[in-house]
Amino acid sequence: MRVALIAAAAVDVLIAALVAALPAVLFGSGPEISSPGSTANATSAAFVAFCILAPAVGFAMQNFGRPVGGILIAWLPPVAALLLMTLPSLP
Repeated sequence: MRVALIAAAAVDVLIAALVAALPAVLFGSGPEISSPGSTANATSAAFVAFCILAPAVGFAMQNFGRPVGGILIAWLPPVAALLLMTLPSLP
């Protein structure tokens, strides 16, 4: 059970690093790149916070005797990222 939580924490940290670095690449200030506005910035910041807090809550749930719930919560950010990638892009 602990291995699944550690793996989820590693994946969550990698996703958080990718999402934190991505707006600098995609939403830079160059002339060919459009500025997304505050909504995209707030969304990416919320997702980074979600990626950081989910494993912490998962480990806390395991310590309180709910290991399966902790694993499910810790794996929510990768599942959410995969679901967001399957959505069609908006114009």
